[in-house]
Amino acid sequence: MKGRRVVITACSAITPIGHGRAAILDSLRRGVSGVKPLREDNLLAKYIHSQVFGTVDDPIAYDFKRTYRKTMGPVAYYACQVAKEVLEQAGLPPEFVTSGRLGVAFGSTHGSPTVQREIYKTFFSGTRAEYSSIGAVDYLKSMVHTTAVNITKMFGITGRVISSSTACTTSSQSIGYGYEAVKFGMQEAMLCGGADEYDTTTVAVFDNLLACSTAFNDRPQCTPRPFDRQRDGLVVGEGAGAVLLEEYEHAKRRGAEILGEVIGFACNNNGGDLILPNLAGIRATLQSSLEVAELNADDVDFVSAHATATRMGDVIEAQAIHAVYGDNPFVTGFKGYMGHTMGSCGAIETILSLYQMQEGFIAPTLNLEEPDERCAMIRHTLKLEERPVTVAAVQNFAFGGVNTSLLIKRFA
Repeated sequence: MKGRRVVITACSAITPIGHGRAAILDSLRRGVSGVKPLREDNLLAKYIHSQVFGTVDDPIAYDFKRTYRKTMGPVAYYACQVAKEVLEQAGLPPEFVTSGRLGVAFGSTHGSPTVQREIYKTFFSGTRAEYSSIGAVDYLKSMVHTTAVNITKMFGITGRVISSSTACTTSSQSIGYGYEAVKFGMQEAMLCGGADEYDTTTVAVFDNLLACSTAFNDRPQCTPRPFDRQRDGLVVGEGAGAVLLEEYEHAKRRGAEILGEVIGFACNNNGGDLILPNLAGIRATLQSSLEVAELNADDVDFVSAHATATRMGDVIEAQAIHAVYGDNPFVTGFKGYMGHTMGSCGAIETILSLYQMQEGFIAPTLNLEEPDERCAMIRHTLKLEERPVTVAAVQNFAFGGVNTSLLIKRFA
């Protein structure tokens, strides 16, 4: 179905390998890992087998007014910071931001689990006075759409609000739904992305499912290992990413810098198991995004793989990539650098793909030293490649059987 062109005019990310373009590019080029030892939080850390986490260590000077801060948990701080940086970078007129023509599509996996933890602790073991102290502000910090609505409050955004919460596909859905809103004329622009904060309860969940990396606790920088023979599970991470999508003619009229163009998006569900990935479902999603973009498989020259470094997930994804794209595009799993940043991973990986397009290189998959023979049929990026990227596919898959594929094109 035809629609309007949708371009990206600003982006920003807070990641375990850096905050901002320069720091992130430097880490990608030098092969720097953002995975560190798990912090001791006096709750769960000592009981968890996996002792690694992709942590954000950069100091961030949040200069938000108190009236905005009071409804924010850590995840909303991340979200509002990248949103602030994106709006500043884009240079949208203030009257446009508040006109209703700009919307927000932003989400997280849980809301703020650290705030939720304190609420439950007070609720179940506190005194009557402490129980009475739980108020509306605590709920506003912890509710699942806290990122989206805190962004609208801080910047006075009055357009539509979409707050996806589909685990690993949260922010790729946000970008996809934002793309559709602009493409089909429901908004002139959409601020899209996702965020998730540091919390050991998330690690505990995957740890109990035997899905976390445990073999490299003494060498955190060596895990996760997407597609590698020695991979032993995912590493949970934190971070945030945001992009501004605009209708092309609107961006052109105001003289905006255009970083790239979103040309395709597809999302489906496996309709079956809620945990295990599904080859047929993933293949269908990848193929559908090509059809939306009106591209052939050979037009895609780079794939940002979901590649969580789980034993079966990587194998099924490699099979799906090969079935749709063959061995033509270079494939990189960015999670090797920072772990699985959960609800923010789709946005962060889109931004990293954009940076590569602009700089003309492809980063290797960190920690991929010997590809698993079951994953060897695709074109793994084993060393830094200085070459142009014209079309990138960013793919993510989530618990619940949700699959997404975004296609991003270098703007020319």
